[in-house]
Amino acid sequence: MAVRQQSRSERGQLDLFRALPGEFAARDAQDLMAYPFFSLSKSHRTAPIDFCAGDVSIRVEAVPDHGMATIWDADILIWAASQIVEARDAGLRTSRLMIATPYEILKFIGRGTSLRDYQRLKAALDRLQSTTICTSIRQPAEGRRHRFSWINEWKERTDRNGKPDGIELIVPDWFYQAVLDDALVLTIDRAYFDLTGGLDRWLYRIVRKHGGRQRKGWRFDFRHLHQKSGALSPFKRFAFELRDIIRRQPLPGYTLFLEIDAGGRTLLAFEPIPTCGKAVDGFVPSGTRGRVPSGTAPSCQREPKRALTHDTKSENRVLNLESNRESNFEERARDVENLVRQAANALSVTGKRRANPSAPASTGSGTADAHSLPQLPFDPRAGGRR
Repeated sequence: MAVRQQSRSERGQLDLFRALPGEFAARDAQDLMAYPFFSLSKSHRTAPIDFCAGDVSIRVEAVPDHGMATIWDADILIWAASQIVEARDAGLRTSRLMIATPYEILKFIGRGTSLRDYQRLKAALDRLQSTTICTSIRQPAEGRRHRFSWINEWKERTDRNGKPDGIELIVPDWFYQAVLDDALVLTIDRAYFDLTGGLDRWLYRIVRKHGGRQRKGWRFDFRHLHQKSGALSPFKRFAFELRDIIRRQPLPGYTLFLEIDAGGRTLLAFEPIPTCGKAVDGFVPSGTRGRVPSGTAPSCQREPKRALTHDTKSENRVLNLESNRESNFEERARDVENLVRQAANALSVTGKRRANPSAPASTGSGTADAHSLPQLPFDPRAGGRR
């Protein structure tokens, strides 16, 4: 009689990969950046995400006990992806079974290390483990679906004396294979972890994925972005928040623009912030005798060129004369020059008439009326500022 061998658990079939120490680049999986996999709010969400576009379908489901994994919880997956890529590039053996201390994870993703932060980390692991995803992305046959959770399982380890000895977790094969593929991973700015808004974080990942480092950037229709976000807020509220992000410009490494196309659609345009030469200790030459702080973040000797629209047009964007002080000053300077030139011409004509009294006067008098002369912008008679 054959003896049935007891099947080994998934944990028993995997090698243990201990997290690498130190600081290194943060990496993110492109599939997670491009599609709606996470809740963008910290509030408890149980409503599923359903997304379909072409041959891509995604359904994300949550349980009432923990709620859906949030975009802040996804920082743990960024940490895991960064560890796997760093170890692979160093020639080390990687595994889906990972172990690290809470301190190592929290420090990498820019969080605090208090007891409350440890408790939040455990709650995030619970949400990642209980959230389930069903998707057609990277499936070899049409119509096939892959169902998984962001973390298959996790547990706290203790040493022989009962003291905490780190956290073990197993990432799903769908995620692990995406991270091992160089073409499916992107490096992200570590300033991403400082973004506090859920929509800000989601938009950065979209911009980094689609715009990348292309010099001319990219554009998205507002309604298309609303669909890709998986957000529960109505479109009107979503558009309002996008406009506020454009006003605040919080995304590291990118500049955002609002555009209206020929068909009247509202577009979000974004471009990489161009490098502008060598920094000069936070000061920009201003033409004054002393050094004057410019208020710019990366100071430079030369002003960067104004961004161009992402199309075949070659002209610069229209100047924002309401908020651009330099543009306002240049416009005013040109106005003053034109007025001075007109005044000089008028005085020249008046002088000639006085030198030749027999010349006919167009207004019936031999001298020019003071009101016929051009008025400077600050002339009290014109109602200008005194």
